[in-house]
Amino acid sequence: MKRFHKLMPLFAFIFACAAGASAVSAAEPNAQAKAALEKDSVCTACHNESWRTPVLAIYQTKHGTRSDARSPGCTTCHGESAGHLSEGSSTKPDRTFGKNSKVSVEDRNGVCQSCHQKDAKRMFWMGSQHQGGGVACASCHQVHAAQDRVRDKRTQPEVCFGCHKEQRALSNKPSHHPIPEGKMTCSDCHSPHGSAGPKQLIKDSTNATCYTCHAEKRGPFIHNHQPVTDDCANCHNPHGTTADYLLKTRAPFLCLACHDPSSHPGNVPGVASSVDMRTNKSGAVLSGTTPSDNINSSGVVGKTQGLSCMNCHTNIHGSNNPMNSTRALRFWR
Repeated sequence: MKRFHKLMPLFAFIFACAAGASAVSAAEPNAQAKAALEKDSVCTACHNESWRTPVLAIYQTKHGTRSDARSPGCTTCHGESAGHLSEGSSTKPDRTFGKNSKVSVEDRNGVCQSCHQKDAKRMFWMGSQHQGGGVACASCHQVHAAQDRVRDKRTQPEVCFGCHKEQRALSNKPSHHPIPEGKMTCSDCHSPHGSAGPKQLIKDSTNATCYTCHAEKRGPFIHNHQPVTDDCANCHNPHGTTADYLLKTRAPFLCLACHDPSSHPGNVPGVASSVDMRTNKSGAVLSGTTPSDNINSSGVVGKTQGLSCMNCHTNIHGSNNPMNSTRALRFWR
């Protein structure tokens, strides 16, 4: 106990030092914020809450966090703009970002990349489709808005559809991903700042991107359907279609784009078939018959008009049924 009392002055000294350090650390950001606001005041004296374009909302974003030394000021992005300060609106700032700006896209984007290029999500920007197409960062992002529309899942599609009008039309077709419903958005599949995959997909391939949600289609399967293994977009249009399940066209016509009907006569309208189809005494289908035909009481197989291939081949993405050993019986239930 006596030893504890002897250490009390030491503990008090340590606590006093810690309290002093915390007070200094708290005062330092406040000093930084005050200095940054004073520097911005040269601009905000005119560009205040009464200005025709709301600009002060930037202080509600990370770009306007003045206690963070990394946050840019007005002149960081727009330049010192000495002519604008002395002559007013008759002279533009050194750097403007509107769609009518005469500053080159490379110069405007360079301001953003001076801070954001280190982010791994933007490492593929150079050479990307947006960069090659002359898209400026400010074409999509609203720096002075309290809520950037392109970073909100509910409003992002409208920003993208401003240029990608075909995708707007497709997403409003009967079969579509739940983009209009606000359950997913463009950046769930695409990386607008570029990627190593095709079509600026978030993964290195179409299939890898689809499998992030549709993992049950990944496999591996005993019997792999090669068009599925190759590219999901062989059969599906991910932005929307009039056929079910985002298929480019309904079955059996989609299947007939690859499968010659002469080897599997299902009596699709307009496709001739002359194969005599019968069964043996045990009811097994004889050679030359197809699983998409109905067997009547006399053992003769009756042809069905226009049925979907998936009526029988339900596991069309791949099958693990060991009985599916022949080409004719693969991808069955």
